[in-house]
Amino acid sequence: MRSYLRGKALEVVKAILPLSIVIILMQVAVVRMPFSAFLQFLAGSVMVIGGMTLFLVGIETGVLPIGEAIGADLPKRRSLPLIIGIAFVIGFAATIAEPDVIVLTTQIDEVSQGNISHNMLIYIIGIGIAFFVAMAMVRIVLGFRMAYLLMAGYVIVIILSFFTPAEFVPVAFDAGGVTTGPMTVPIILSLGIGLSSVLSGRSAISDGFGLIGLASIGPVIAVMLMGIVMV
Repeated sequence: MRSYLRGKALEVVKAILPLSIVIILMQVAVVRMPFSAFLQFLAGSVMVIGGMTLFLVGIETGVLPIGEAIGADLPKRRSLPLIIGIAFVIGFAATIAEPDVIVLTTQIDEVSQGNISHNMLIYIIGIGIAFFVAMAMVRIVLGFRMAYLLMAGYVIVIILSFFTPAEFVPVAFDAGGVTTGPMTVPIILSLGIGLSSVLSGRSAISDGFGLIGLASIGPVIAVMLMGIVMV
């Protein structure tokens, strides 16, 4: 276990170190921020390394196995509505817990001076991704091509962009991007892989992947619809 933690910590350090070095060089050569702020950055970097290490360990030892186990068990229930319902709930719960989504919705709330509230936006994003996660599970069960769902989703996005108020369009696309974070991705992928692994004649590679690209369309559509309704 100790060597496993050490390995994960080394992975995180390798990921964080280049950015830290760039900021340190900028501090020395260009920015020259107050020394107290620079110390806060260094302390925050150490906390990020520790937090990300524990987060990745938790994901690999807890979240991924339980996601695959749930996905593998669902087909045994022989109930498509149950699969849809559980996929929707899991997608929604993972999204509202996603750190990237929380940061985005908080900043939009501040910039819009409360006109686009944090709580409303995070729930809209959660509903959008949950709906498309459920549709992705239906696709795996029924076996039709993902290209059909992707095509339909992007056609809807293009059509809605003509009717959505201009200030909501960039928010919508950012909402789609931030859902592909460290909380949502492992849960959705493991759920899809677990589901496809127990269906006879199916490939976990072709069915279990591509779910994130599909699910990220949901928040874009949901936020655009919110903009149309609000204005």
